[in-house]
Amino acid sequence: LLRFWALDPFVYPSAIARHPRADYLAGDDALRAADLEAAWCDPGIAAVCCLRGGYGSVRLLDLLDLARLRRAPAKPLFGSSDVTAVHELWNEVLGVPTWFGPMLGTDALLEDAVATDGLRRAMFEPVAGRAFSSPDAETLVPGVAAGRLVGGTLSLLRMTRGAARTPSSPRAGSIVLLEDVTEEPYRIDGLLTALLREGWFDGVAGIALGSWKDCGDLDAVRALVVELLAPLGVPLVWELGFGHCAQAHTLPLGVDATLHADDRPRLEIHG
Repeated sequence: LLRFWALDPFVYPSAIARHPRADYLAGDDALRAADLEAAWCDPGIAAVCCLRGGYGSVRLLDLLDLARLRRAPAKPLFGSSDVTAVHELWNEVLGVPTWFGPMLGTDALLEDAVATDGLRRAMFEPVAGRAFSSPDAETLVPGVAAGRLVGGTLSLLRMTRGAARTPSSPRAGSIVLLEDVTEEPYRIDGLLTALLREGWFDGVAGIALGSWKDCGDLDAVRALVVELLAPLGVPLVWELGFGHCAQAHTLPLGVDATLHADDRPRLEIHG
């Protein structure tokens, strides 16, 4: 696919490595951290694309040389799901925007023409001025919110709490993106409640929810997020078409946007 787009892929060793103990990890922590750092800091690499969900990405964060990462010129970084841990470090600590969307080594991208085109547009076309929505988008709390996009996969956002290298909450005025996969409603309840109790949502301007694939009864998930998040009193939109769903958007994180929670819910990117 990358060659078809006239790009020249360079595959780092960790992409095909195996962890000596755990088959859910793509190599040991030191190798994966070294590859991520090398790719980011190599001036010959134009963009970093995570092939799959990156199980255990949280384990890499304390192995990265932040000073070296800060010295490197910014470039696009693409990934989602467990890669949320990397997005959060790049956005909140390094101050660099990234892209949250379907990944190159997954059927969710390669067998979905709409998702594939979304990634292509993210790579080659300006994002400022674009609007994102979905046929299933629904306003749960009306209003308009403007702010910087933060967030990603809910379970990973909870997993990074307490780390010295990630902040305790997003900056005030942010628009939070949330989605997850294979988390039952009772688990989503616990994850959201923990973040609420920690003050993670304090001061947010709005919340856009993505997909909840294989998370049990979607009506139960919808009722849960209304119960827990609507009392925040900020614009809240359900199913905006990002995450682990079909035809998933590739969305920027760390950029300014406006969330319209009305009869035509949408997310407008300012860049």
